[in-house]
Amino acid sequence: MVLDVESLKLTLGVVALTLGALFYNSYRRTGSAYSGWWCLSLGFLMAGNIAYLLTGTTQQVWADPLGNALIVAGASSIWAGSRSLHLRRTRAWLLLSGPVVTAVASVLENPASDAWSGGVVYLALMAVVMGLAARELALLKPSESRAHQPLAASAGLLALYFAVRTFVYVREGPDGPEFTTYFSSAFTSMLTIVMLVTVSFSMTALSNEQLINALNDRASRDGLTGLLNRTTFEEQAGREVRRQHAAGSVSTLIIADLDHFKAINDTHGHAAGDAAIQAFADACSASIRHTDLAGRYGGEEVIILLPGAQQESAWIIAETINSHLAAAKPPQGVTFPTVSYGIATSSTAGGDLAPMVEAADRALYEAKSLGRNRIVTAKPGN
Repeated sequence: MVLDVESLKLTLGVVALTLGALFYNSYRRTGSAYSGWWCLSLGFLMAGNIAYLLTGTTQQVWADPLGNALIVAGASSIWAGSRSLHLRRTRAWLLLSGPVVTAVASVLENPASDAWSGGVVYLALMAVVMGLAARELALLKPSESRAHQPLAASAGLLALYFAVRTFVYVREGPDGPEFTTYFSSAFTSMLTIVMLVTVSFSMTALSNEQLINALNDRASRDGLTGLLNRTTFEEQAGREVRRQHAAGSVSTLIIADLDHFKAINDTHGHAAGDAAIQAFADACSASIRHTDLAGRYGGEEVIILLPGAQQESAWIIAETINSHLAAAKPPQGVTFPTVSYGIATSSTAGGDLAPMVEAADRALYEAKSLGRNRIVTAKPGN
């Protein structure tokens, strides 16, 4: 059976257009970054296959290099979308380099007469980029998402297919018996159509998961600082303190408060006060470990839990926060305030969060009464 290449490419373009329209609506509804990248990928895929329809005409000289570049751009968009699931941004030059290299390689190999100009570069880049996308998807933890697993498998299969296709192309060329039978443009178009339809359900589930995660994150974090809100911090920190205590380990708590904060609002206005709080929160976030918890406890108070850490670690973190805050650039005419700290450990306040908070709060009050801009550690029994 001989497959009609042009019909399959046209069908692939129509399928990509249809799915792109459907997922664009999903993107508008959810704002999911991955849905946005997937829509962009489908757009590139559709445009690339439309360009391929001009193969064999006088327009082939520009259509084939453009088609190759667009298909690689579609694969690069899938990779960027996969990175977005890890909250990683992809630099523009990384996204553009693959399509540009593909187009240049095709132009240099006489595309006017060679329908496979730049074929090796095109096929190899498709294998590499899809492999990178499969890796990003496979590295997602099951606790974060399960909908990514079919996507990872599909991307991995396409990466393997293009890798083998590259090998066969190099060995026997586009007119070889194995290449024309198993790796021709018609067979690739048919495989791509099946893969696009197969992953559609997983894409919808993944987009919904991203929306739910975004809503949960918004509900658990303070809008101004991005730190955990008080309720969420107390829930998560309480569980962590109990877990550490059951394991025979200590936890340390820091309550940090900006000194003379009211004076900033009174003198410079609430916008300056918000800038000070944001800089303070950024300094706290930059100073703690990824296993620590930080929350906005009050107006200008930040509370930090250091699981498994002793008081000495809390002192180091407090001093690091001071350094970061001192290096922050305040609004013109404003000087960011100093910080007072109260520190308590689970060994001095018991294996529960509430006594730790009370002890750290008393230590903070003592730091304020001693003149502010200092660190005070709660003593046993206090």
